[in-house]
Parts: sequence; structure tokens; C-alpha cells
Amino acid sequence: MMERRVLVAIAVLAAAAALFVAAEAQQAAAQQGHQTERISGSAGDVLDDDPVGRLKVFIYDLPGKYNKKLLKKDPRCLNHMFAAEIFMHRFLLSSAVRTTNPEEADWFYTPVYPTCDLTPSGLPLPFKSPRMMRSAIELIATKWPYWNRSEGADHFFVTPHDFGACFHYQEEKAIGRGILPLLQRATLVQTFGQKNHVCLKDGSITIPPFAPPQKMQNHLIPGETPRSIFVYFRGLFYDTGNDPEGGYYARGARASVWENFKNNPLFDISTDHPPTYYEDMQRSVFCLCPLGWAPWSPRLVEAVVFGCIPVIIADDIVLPFADAIPWEEIGVFVPEEDVPRLDSILTSIPTEDILRKQRLLANPSMKQAMLFPQPAQAGDAFHQILNGLARKLPHGESVFLKPGQARLNWTAGPVGDLKPW
Repeated sequence: MMERRVLVAIAVLAAAAALFVAAEAQQAAAQQGHQTERISGSAGDVLDDDPVGRLKVFIYDLPGKYNKKLLKKDPRCLNHMFAAEIFMHRFLLSSAVRTTNPEEADWFYTPVYPTCDLTPSGLPLPFKSPRMMRSAIELIATKWPYWNRSEGADHFFVTPHDFGACFHYQEEKAIGRGILPLLQRATLVQTFGQKNHVCLKDGSITIPPFAPPQKMQNHLIPGETPRSIFVYFRGLFYDTGNDPEGGYYARGARASVWENFKNNPLFDISTDHPPTYYEDMQRSVFCLCPLGWAPWSPRLVEAVVFGCIPVIIADDIVLPFADAIPWEEIGVFVPEEDVPRLDSILTSIPTEDILRKQRLLANPSMKQAMLFPQPAQAGDAFHQILNGLARKLPHGESVFLKPGQARLNWTAGPVGDLKPW
């Protein structure tokens, strides 16, 4: 049975590779003729939309201890998966949507870097983040009048922790903490997204994690290179440091991948991270994107950029820019309980469906929407965020509080969060 599956997979690979090369050539010809194919589904107009002129953003000028001094102390913040908080700040400072007149602002942005306080291993310290955020909000509420008139309903924050404004990388502890009460009315720009979850606030803008655009650009290989790897994955299968008893990390999904397919010739999976990692993804048909502590990882971005069909294993995930990217058409969704059947699920996908997904992934605007390039470019992740903010305008009358009205308790939240920062 296994030998038969291998032969079937090889045949699929050969056909898909040939068709993909043909599709690449067709796309190149279309681009030379200045014709860009519209992505079917809900994409297209949103990806090309320009939010400039539809909103104005005022940036609070905070002391450096909330942002720049943290970065100066540890430049690693620029390269980890949570770096969107830094690059969004830099983008807005030079963006055409910025206004220095708060009276004309549609949105107010508080530039706090809650993940740029790192452990020796490079992970954010989850305990200081809520105290830092609380301190920043108290500052802007004291120094400016705009927070108090709406208690943050016309403010947005970038909170790229694993579980957003719950500020913890372990789900159980994140749920126990809950979203920082002071942020209950604000709009959150966050990487975390899972339906009906305590840590996903209604109205949040879900964004991709940061992956270094220039580094990926430097590892591009010729587009006609055959995709000779059927299924590819590099990463942890177990997190013995934070999950010593096993089974809680990735809800067991990654462990199941390893236990079922470590010896399967269709699967190139390992904990090793080779220097050819990016090149290998470009030689792969399917790239596994399983949940870790949170539903997402940078693999999702890397798969889209490198045209490798993302195999999303994360039940109830809310994907980034879901109104701009047709995820159902470019990816494969596998329920966590079906991981033991991954081989049969992927080998049963018709070649024409593989080709279609690869053709959609090859669309440059699709890749651009997942990246935070320096400098910013039309249609990139920065502009998708601005589009998300623009679509929430105009603010309704319910946003602004009546005189004397109060909805939040400044001392609400876990005791540890109330300590001075």
C-alpha cells in the first residue's frame, strides 16, 4: 500500500511541476502585457485598494522606554516573529495617513512594543507586557483628552503576542488572564486569531506574523525549479521545556505528525533547520503549517511567499486579512484529529487543483499582502491594516462617552498586572 502511494505521489508531483512551469510562463507573458489576473473570491479589489485619503492617524509621542529604548537595548526585536509592532510604528511615522493634528484624527495609535523585552532565548517576557501597556494608557489618558472621551474606542494597538492582548504564550494562562480590561474598547491589531476564543476581541484586525522580506528575497531560486519534495516541515514536534508531560503543545497535532510520518518517504520533516530551508520550501508542493502554542506561525507567510501550498492544521483559526486573501482556494485545511490521515488526504488532491492553488499563490499581490517590507510598498501588510481601519469608519455615536459616563475600572485585571511598570 505504501509503495503504491509513493508512486501516485510521484506522478502527481511530476504533473504538477510541469503544469506549474507552464502557468509561470503564462503569468510572465501576462505581466509583460500589463495584465494582472484578478484573484477569484473576495480578493482583487481589496488587495489593490489604497487607504490613503480615507483616514487620518495621530501617533502619540511616548517616552522611549515604551518603544525605542527597548529596541536599542535588544535589537533582536527587529527579527523575531512579533516585529510587526516595530515596523508598523516606523511605517506610520512616514505614512501619508499620519496627521499631527489630533483634532482631525480618525484613529489614535499608541506605539508600545510589548514583545520587545526578551529572554536569553529570544522569547518575549509575558509578565511585563500588560504592566507596560497599562502604564502607557494611563500616560496618554493623563496628557491628552482623547482616550477619556471614548475610553479607547477610537484607538488601536499592535499586540502581536501569541495570544494577543492576553499577553501570554501558554493558552491556559492566557485564558486565565484574559484581555487587558483597559483594551476592551480599543481595536487590536494582532497575529493571534481563533474563533470564539477569550483572547480574540471582536473587531480585531488579524495580521500575519513578521517574516524578513529581504532575507527571503535573497534566497529566491529560479521559478522553473521542479517541486520535487511532496510534503515539507521544519520545526518542533514537542516542547519539553514548557510542556514536560507532553500532549498540550500544539494540542498534540505536531507530535502526531512526527509519530505517523517520520519514516514516510513522502514527508520531509525534521527538527533541523538547514541553511537551505527557504530553498527547500520552493522545491516543495505542500508545506505543513501546524499550530504551535498559538494557531499561527511564520511558516504561513513563508509558504505563501514561496508558492508552497500551505497545509493549515489549526482548528477554528482566523487567518490574516481573510477578506483580502482567498485562503480556502490557496490552502489545504486539515482538522487536527485527521493528522494521522495526512498522507492519504494530500495524495488524493487532483493535479488540476494543485495547479490552481499554485497559480493563485504565484500572484505577486498575494505575496505582497503578507509582508512588511522596508520601505512600504503598495498592497503590502501595512496597507492591509490601514484598509482594515478604514473599513471600520465612520465611528458611530456610541463610540464617544457622555459626560461622566465610565465603563472601565482602571484597577481591573490580575493583581500581577497592577504592579507599577
